[in-house]
Amino acid sequence: MMQQAQRRSRFGQSESNRSLVRGVEILRTFRPGIDLLGNGEISERTGLSKSTTSRLTQTLVHTGLLDHDVKRRGYRLSALTLALAHAMRVGSPAIALAAPRMKAASERLHLNVGLAVADRDAMVYLESVRYNPKASLRSIAAGQRVPIELTSLGRAYISTLLDADRHALINLVRSYRPSGWKWPTREIEAAVAGVRKHGYCAAAWQPGVVAVATPLQLSNWPTYVLNMSTSAHAPTAIVARKMRDDLLALRQDLLEVMKGF
Repeated sequence: MMQQAQRRSRFGQSESNRSLVRGVEILRTFRPGIDLLGNGEISERTGLSKSTTSRLTQTLVHTGLLDHDVKRRGYRLSALTLALAHAMRVGSPAIALAAPRMKAASERLHLNVGLAVADRDAMVYLESVRYNPKASLRSIAAGQRVPIELTSLGRAYISTLLDADRHALINLVRSYRPSGWKWPTREIEAAVAGVRKHGYCAAAWQPGVVAVATPLQLSNWPTYVLNMSTSAHAPTAIVARKMRDDLLALRQDLLEVMKGF
């Protein structure tokens, strides 16, 4: 099931603490490349009133989650958020189980290997092992977000959703990228069919890079997605087939070890 509501409704859930939900939305506005945000910018990005934004940013400063730059009249994430992220990585059983196997596979196969989960309109890397980064490959790190609709990771995740949840996700992505955005329907339909028939899908959303991905689903665990990628200029389908067996073998290995945890 989709775990997040769409932008217009996510502050109005009666079962949630509204102030907490709104505070989290403020923290979400900070992304890589955004060093400092003022109350006006935060208000615009979240849809909260300026008075509510001002009250909540003050609270987040008092709780240690934001730092206030008085001179520049803005806010930035505090060191506490980094400590929380570190605690998550160190305490994650999925990362502890997957990381050494991903590293071994990367070194043996000379491929990049990643593990990610969905978060609203993006996939978030939990772990990324880069075999030999080149200019054509971006430096992917844990915590980095990539578009859910364009990547093999995202499309593999989409393949696990029921029709209603897939439609809800489409609407959510549209709310985040309303200008000039087009849902890549044919590519996603092909990816969903590929996962259901062959267990994986492929994408080449970055020039010169081909990636394949497969979902990992077990009861009592979130839906994780495993991927492998490499720098290549051959047709995507050909490169993907070369990585397919190794991807699915690693997937099976991870499912077995996670099942016993």
